[in-house]
Amino acid sequence: MKRRDFSLALAAGSAAAGGLLTALPAQAQSAFKAGKDYVALSSRAPVDAPADRVEVIEFFSYNCPHCAHFEPELEAWLKKLPKDVSFRRVPVPFLADFEPKQRLYYALEAMGKVDELQMKVFNALHTERLRVIGDEAIIDWVVKQGVDKAKFVEYFKSFSITGKATRAKQIVDAYKLDGVPAMGVAGRYITDGTMAGSMTRALQITDALIAEARKSR
Repeated sequence: MKRRDFSLALAAGSAAAGGLLTALPAQAQSAFKAGKDYVALSSRAPVDAPADRVEVIEFFSYNCPHCAHFEPELEAWLKKLPKDVSFRRVPVPFLADFEPKQRLYYALEAMGKVDELQMKVFNALHTERLRVIGDEAIIDWVVKQGVDKAKFVEYFKSFSITGKATRAKQIVDAYKLDGVPAMGVAGRYITDGTMAGSMTRALQITDALIAEARKSR
């Protein structure tokens, strides 16, 4: 979902959604073209992974219906990641309402609740069509999922979580991100469903870019 489309989607919603990776043949890898299937960044984006690991980022937004649709496929793909790949999600800050949802993600991450609640957040917004907008609505929804309120609020409103949201914006800017879902690799490459033609193919491209980044570690 492109950055410019989020305000329209939000308005419409208010009115009314380790093992090894399978190796790609050399012929398939060569079929992926820079500038068409992915972008090679002119300046490297910051990475948090150690030097002996390849960092992969999924850029997403809870408000994005395409991200919701992609989540089960992503989760299946994550089960096959090699041990030298460091994966993380980065929630994007495209609109004012996104900052509370960024803090929602990082609070769930800090509490070890992402695996349990990630898909439930997407379902609440895009299947149940709940208006989970703003701090209080987010807190109320999380508590209804059986999460300890005091502990969640402590994380959700903490300086460290706000700092992670700020850091996310810096990473988004460094990758020159235009839409989500998107996959960033090693601070050097970015691909998404628009460039790749589908997120299924974007994951295949990500596999190839991981292999490419591994060569120059």
